Amino acid sequence: MSRYTNKIQAYLDRKPDFNTEVILQDDGQGAYIKEWNATDKPKPTDAQLDALSSQAETLEKNAIAVANRQKEYGSIASQIEFITEKGLEAWKTNVQSIKTKYPKESE
Repeated sequence: MSRYTNKIQAYLDRKPDFNTEVILQDDGQGAYIKEWNATDKPKPTDAQLDALSSQAETLEKNAIAVANRQKEYGSIASQIEFITEKGLEAWKTNVQSIKTKYPKESE
């Protein structure tokens, strides 16, 4: 269902609240919009959402890259410890190497 939610996010150009604004359901034949309460745009057609497949794939890949980055960055406390022990420039270099290791695609 994540590909479908990413299509909706691409359509709205933001992440909606999937508990109140856009309620999805899957009865075994694929996800569909059960309720559309987002007021900034009308409910999209399946064709409109299908046209956003590549954007949804980019959102999905970027979410994976961000999750991988966050794991490697570690907690805020461990980052502060890194800065304290090795300095701000070393931390910046480390952050850049992690970003290079897990690049995000252009949106």
